[in-house]
Amino acid sequence: MNSHDDPIFVQSLGRAVRVLAAFQGADGPLSLAEIASRAGITRSAAQRIAHSFRELGYMRLSSDGRGFLLDLGILDLAYDYLRLNPLLRRASPVLLELRRNVRERVDLSLFDGQRMVYAARMQSKREMFFATLIGNSVPTFCTSGGWAVMAMLPDIEVDRLLAAADLRPVTPRTLTDPQSIREQIALTRQNGHALAVEQILMGEVALGVAVPGPDNRPIAAIHIAGSLSEWQPEEFRRRVAPLASEAVNAIASS
Repeated sequence: MNSHDDPIFVQSLGRAVRVLAAFQGADGPLSLAEIASRAGITRSAAQRIAHSFRELGYMRLSSDGRGFLLDLGILDLAYDYLRLNPLLRRASPVLLELRRNVRERVDLSLFDGQRMVYAARMQSKREMFFATLIGNSVPTFCTSGGWAVMAMLPDIEVDRLLAAADLRPVTPRTLTDPQSIREQIALTRQNGHALAVEQILMGEVALGVAVPGPDNRPIAAIHIAGSLSEWQPEEFRRRVAPLASEAVNAIASS
């Protein structure tokens, strides 16, 4: 059902949430005009909503007073989401042990349809700022975790995901041909893990294993990422795949 046709949907709340979502992908502070355009509302509505969020501690003026930024109240909400998420509670000690064993970056990403959203990140020595942030997301269609998740889904659901995906390449090596992606999914089903080479970041090899939920449907994935300057892909697979699989089993049984 479209939200406009839902009799109990609060339209004003929907507009307010769109104002917060306007900051997705922003490179800096947003003006009221930019917020209004991104949120699909009038400038007057953007002004009222931004003022309300400032009063509540969820938005603030930039240092030059010319635009708006999200404020600390947003982090309070994010913290509570992470703190209360039962999967993250179970996974955290397992991920810490996995990071100690592999000595490479270990992530847990949550499956959200067309994207995998990072909910835990335990970095290695070579990370860029944005790559380390919780809440960052990557396309499902071209990541090791995404391939691992899709490998647990029926083919008809995989076809729907790929048909709706924005198959733009992230790197020169990103697979964008649906048949090539299906071949990687088939390999993942065969191996029990996915191996992605330079799909999201040049010079990176990543291995992903899906985390099943209570109904045995995928809800997340563990990724382990290394540098191609230090690892050959097959050597990386042999080293980390058993450890990643053990970690998933530990999470599922906890």
